[in-house]
Amino acid sequence: MKIGIVGYKGRMGKEIRDLFEEKSHEFVWGYDKDGEYFQKNPQIIIDFSLPEVFEKTEEYVKKFNVPLIIGTTGLQEEQIEALKALAKEVPVVQSYNFSIGIQLFLKMVDILKDKIDGWDVEIVETHHRFKKDKPSGTAKMIKESLNKDVPISSLRLGNVAGDHVLYMANLGEVLSISHRALSRRAFAEGVLKSAKFVINKKNGYFTFTDVI
Repeated sequence: MKIGIVGYKGRMGKEIRDLFEEKSHEFVWGYDKDGEYFQKNPQIIIDFSLPEVFEKTEEYVKKFNVPLIIGTTGLQEEQIEALKALAKEVPVVQSYNFSIGIQLFLKMVDILKDKIDGWDVEIVETHHRFKKDKPSGTAKMIKESLNKDVPISSLRLGNVAGDHVLYMANLGEVLSISHRALSRRAFAEGVLKSAKFVINKKNGYFTFTDVI
């Protein structure tokens, strides 16, 4: 695959580029705060940047007429709606977390959510000091899976790639589910899996759950 990356100089952008090149794919286009890098037209665009860059990403996806994988967190509702409209023209994979472990976490939440009525439930998420949005998109996904109003505590510490813990307690016991990303490679692997999934599709709006 010939890939393009929005935010290619960022932490996640570099991780994605390294993994794709390791697997013999080619980085041919990029967009970052310093401008555009162009070698040739990409076959797919991957965006792990910031919400304020979204319109630029949309512009380039339409220009190249290619699939989009977007993991940007902190998107506004109107940006999600714009993604769904874009998906009528090209295939889009959108997720706030591209790790397989988080997908398994959400499966467990789905099993438990109807069995913890009357329990105290809270979510704690921890990320590196450079992450700008609070709470994390993944914490919001967990909350949505629970289908109830649950407090979320957010910590920004050091260089933590991503920790999420769901606590559930009654007066006699505490149950917790936790997930720790040891490196950003866990997310990059999910992006690669998504690229293989979406590269030959004509259009459609997909999540990482659909991919796996």
